[in-house]
Order: sequence, then structure tokens, then C-alpha cells
Amino acid sequence: MRHCLPLAGYLVIVSLLFGGCTFLPDREPSPPPLTNAGFEARIAQLEASLVADCESRQASRLNRQLRHQETLIADVREVGSLLRQLRSDVAGLENKDDPLLTADQCSNTSQTRLDNKELLGRSEWIGLPDVGTYLKARIDSGATTSSLSATEITRFERDGENWVRFKLGLNEDDTVVDSVRGQWIEAPLERRVRIIQASGEESRPVISLLMNLGPLRETVQFTLNDRTHLDHPVLLGRRFLLDIAIIDVAEQYLHQRPEFPGGRPAADAGVDEAIDTDE
Repeated sequence: MRHCLPLAGYLVIVSLLFGGCTFLPDREPSPPPLTNAGFEARIAQLEASLVADCESRQASRLNRQLRHQETLIADVREVGSLLRQLRSDVAGLENKDDPLLTADQCSNTSQTRLDNKELLGRSEWIGLPDVGTYLKARIDSGATTSSLSATEITRFERDGENWVRFKLGLNEDDTVVDSVRGQWIEAPLERRVRIIQASGEESRPVISLLMNLGPLRETVQFTLNDRTHLDHPVLLGRRFLLDIAIIDVAEQYLHQRPEFPGGRPAADAGVDEAIDTDE
């Protein structure tokens, strides 16, 4: 009996040892050793990824710099025009040989300067021959650039140049040649401008379109953005007004509405003008 007990103990220990082996977790097989060719392929992949990331960052930085440069150039041109006008005024004041002008002579001089500029009301009809329609425009000297209401603005390339495709952003009440509603319009992309507002900052495309307003026929740069929440699909800023027009805010529609095929006669414009409201 004394010899059986130790033997039984050995058997229990051996069974526990063999049984415990079944509870050991399976080990994942070790990955195969990396060969020289695999190592070089991995390094080449990492280098290509780094190069692509650097090129993308550099292109993005360059685009931002170009947009900023275009905005600065436009501002410099505007300032240059103002400086030329100031120099002209200062040169006239420094001419001490001129006799003192009487009140009538001053009035005539001022009238001559006004005669060289077109008088506009706070709202006017414009025509876009390239699009084939007339639109209402708000004249605002407080805005730097002019703006055209547009939706579904899409950028694309044509012959290596940047273009934009869009539709006029119109409400049901907007007066327009009916065939133009929903029509796609394409134009070269001139540049992009950064607009800072209370709601935030955004970048808008700029295009050039021929525009008629009374006797004026000018190529005007428009920023494209959705103005459907406003009463006028077009805004004309001071870059358009500079040196060619002045505003009488007490007046509206001083010039006749242009006529286009498919549109209504200019004589019927009074009905559409009567429903106008200020923004």
C-alpha cells in the first residue's frame, strides 16, 4: 500500500502535464525571411509614395500662390488706375499759372468730366450676347468685382486650357429669354478669386463675357456664384464702373432693355421693372 500511493501520484502528475499541453495557444507561423529583392521593392514603393506626396503638396502650394498672385495683380491694376487719375488731378492743381476759376467755370469743368461717363441707376438691364439673353443687374460700387449667378459649375480642360461649364442661377421670377433657362454655358477660366465674407472664405472662378448696358459695350470679368437667394442675378462692381460710369442711386433702369431672339420686346420691360424690390 505504501508503494502504490507514490505510483498513483506520479500518474496524476504525468496526466496533468500532458493535459496542460492541450491548453497552450497556437503560435502564428513566423513570416518568411525578407529577401533582398523584396526589401528593395518595399524601399522603392516607399520612395514612390513619398515623391507622389511631395509633388501633390508642391502642386497645391503652387496653385495657392498663383491664385494669390492673380488677386494681387487685379488689385494692383485697380490701384494703378486710381493713381493715374490722382496724378492727373494733382498736376492740374500744381499748375499755378492757371487763373482762379469762377463758380460757373468749376461747374462747366465738372460737367465735362461727367459728360465722359455714363449715368446708371441702382438697377439696370444688361445684355449678354455670348449667352443670348438680357438680365437684371444691381449696380454696387461697394463691390470690387462683378458677379453672375451660376449653378452646377464644373471645371474641365479643353486643348490644355482650363474652362468652366455652368448654368445660369435663376429663380422662377427672374426675367430672361426662356430658351436660356437650363442651358449649359462654357467659357475659358480667367482666374480664381478669394472672397472673404462674414460666413467664411471661398474661392470663386472668374470668366470674361461681352456685356451691353445702354450705349456701353464692354468685356466684363464675372465671378461665378449662386445668387438665387437675391433679387438680381447680376451684380456690377466698381472695376466695371471705373472711368466709364457713375451711379444715381435714386434712379432705376435709365437705359433700355436689350432685345434678343426669343425674348420679349424692350417696350414690355416696364412690367418687369414694376415688380422690382431692393435687395
